[in-house]
Amino acid sequence: MSGRYLLLWLTALLLVACARQPVLPEPLPDLTLPLQFHVQQHDGAEVRDSILVVQQEGDGWRWSWLDPLGVPQARQMLRDGQWRADGLLPPDPHAREFFAALLFALTPDAQLAQLYAGRDWNSAPGHRTLRIDSSSAWQVHYAQDGQIHLDVGPSLTYGVAPLDTTGASAP
Repeated sequence: MSGRYLLLWLTALLLVACARQPVLPEPLPDLTLPLQFHVQQHDGAEVRDSILVVQQEGDGWRWSWLDPLGVPQARQMLRDGQWRADGLLPPDPHAREFFAALLFALTPDAQLAQLYAGRDWNSAPGHRTLRIDSSSAWQVHYAQDGQIHLDVGPSLTYGVAPLDTTGASAP
């Protein structure tokens, strides 16, 4: 009987974890899409490289996170303030949180008060913070070379650098 209670407890815990939605702006900020980034995920001693592409798709934004070989790691659609799985990949709450934190980092200063109204955030030259709850916050640090450093959780940080696509040509 105790195994059944443990299973129910674990299922409830999983549902609560999946139901937590990262903070999103209302409405989306004015950004020029598409955007492409080189991402370095620092998880303890491990560093993983990847590419993130954000593009307009109808009235939403498609976020495609790819490994260095171009294999999708996470694909999400952001539409009407909600994340939806895009394609056959399962929902990835860590990717959604990273995408939401990057969206906060990319939001122009002039739009922060409107898009994050009612949220506990602050902004200073080279730095921005958004408090998620009493024990966690997103920390954003802007480097002079255009890189963004995101701290989104205990021992989980991202280095994000825009990829220059001006020299790319259409096939």
